Amino acid sequence: MAEAVSGNGEKSGSKRRKRGRRANPDGTMTLIEHIYEFRRRLGLALLAVVIGGILGFIWFGTKVGPIPSLGDLVKDPYCAIPPSRRLDSAAGCRLLQTVPFEAFMTQLKVGLAAGAVLLSPAWLYQIWAFIAPGLYTKERRYALTFVSFASVLFAAGAVLAYILFPHALQLLMGFGQDAFVTALTADKYISFLLSLLIIFGISFELPLLVVMLNRVGVVKYTQLKKWRRGIVFALFVFAAFATPGSDPFSMLGLAAALTVLFEISVQMARFHDRKKDKLRSEEGWDKLADDEAAPFDYTPSKVDDEPATPSASGGRSSGTDDIT
Repeated sequence: MAEAVSGNGEKSGSKRRKRGRRANPDGTMTLIEHIYEFRRRLGLALLAVVIGGILGFIWFGTKVGPIPSLGDLVKDPYCAIPPSRRLDSAAGCRLLQTVPFEAFMTQLKVGLAAGAVLLSPAWLYQIWAFIAPGLYTKERRYALTFVSFASVLFAAGAVLAYILFPHALQLLMGFGQDAFVTALTADKYISFLLSLLIIFGISFELPLLVVMLNRVGVVKYTQLKKWRRGIVFALFVFAAFATPGSDPFSMLGLAAALTVLFEISVQMARFHDRKKDKLRSEEGWDKLADDEAAPFDYTPSKVDDEPATPSASGGRSSGTDDIT
């Protein structure tokens, strides 16, 4: 009985070790093991988001050295409105709470958003650790490059939205002259700000999408050059509908930024296609007849990090069946 228990324990321990990527770098797993691995990675990613939310919730009302509190960062655009145009009190600039627990839910919402951004490397790594073993070395390099540039572009879009937000808010609240006074509720104000940050961040992924489509051969520079005017017009139309406030500052800021980023991606596609055409010209592919074979290298390549399996004779397998 003891041996059976020990054997079962060793068997379950080996299964747990097999599910880990360190002991299984090539990612060869059964379906149930993939499900277990996905559950584990998802749990760790959610744990990182929860920890980030707790940190963001604490940061909302706490200054960290020279860094202002998260509540002040969120409230500053509203406080930039002239005092004569907003509802002020003797205690200073504050947002309005109209229902119980609105302040708590607002602080929780902002804390979760800020925590997800702060600890994004942690939960992005869990996603990467689940996907990477199934990719080749070249694919991993491209994926890492894509994720890195996507994160930088999203952050740049969010920063631009935060810079434009006070000007857009002042313009929107400036209508009506002295007939109105601005008393924004915390929930609607935070929802408006977060939606603007997310829209700008996602929109800034456009050049990366264009570059990736050009790299895989879906879109050529000649096509982008031909469609340039139409795409720029579509970007301005998209900015007009995408910005939640419909103010000219945010619309023009988003449209101008997308136009510049699109033009950069077009020029990158131009250099890539020029380099590719030069390579084809040097190898003589364009001069081949229709019935002539292309000069490809048909030498088989080895799989990266292919695990060596011991053969029946105690040596290493050569990767082919010995039929003699």
